[in-house]
Amino acid sequence: MSAESTASRGAQIRQRFRTWRGDRPFWAGLFTMLGGVPIAYLPYGDMRLGNVTLAMATTAGAGALIIGVLLITLGLTMWFQPIVRVFAGVAAIILALVSLPVSNFGGLVIGFLFSLIGGAMSASWAPAPPIEETSDAEHDGQPEATGETEAVLATGVPEQREGEQQMTETTIDANGGRNSAG
Repeated sequence: MSAESTASRGAQIRQRFRTWRGDRPFWAGLFTMLGGVPIAYLPYGDMRLGNVTLAMATTAGAGALIIGVLLITLGLTMWFQPIVRVFAGVAAIILALVSLPVSNFGGLVIGFLFSLIGGAMSASWAPAPPIEETSDAEHDGQPEATGETEAVLATGVPEQREGEQQMTETTIDANGGRNSAG
């Protein structure tokens, strides 16, 4: 196996990942999952500052764990089922808002912000329009002019003559007072 074959395989994998990432709300799912981690962890975690242990356990620890796990699940759903991205985004926003009173101010506001941004990104994400491949030779981006279009462009747009006003019929005079829509 040569060095060139492994390098080309790495480039191919990287290109496939870029294509996969572009077909779905990748960053929205990542932000949502990153927001779910502190929301789920902080009610059960403790910090040590020297000899002092700070336990941030709350009475709503189970609710915080459920919200965190649901946010991580919604992030994975955004990645692997991009068709439900709007639902997952709205659900992530609602769960982020619910995490404020339930889970230590939404995972010390860090998890709340990540989940809120991820949900908004998912709800607003839209797939790129498909690229149409043409079999024509390269062109400069200008439409090809045919003989007919050249004749139209040569004649130009007729100018409006001064002093000549066009008279139009009023609604009363036209068709006995009825309009054409009714």
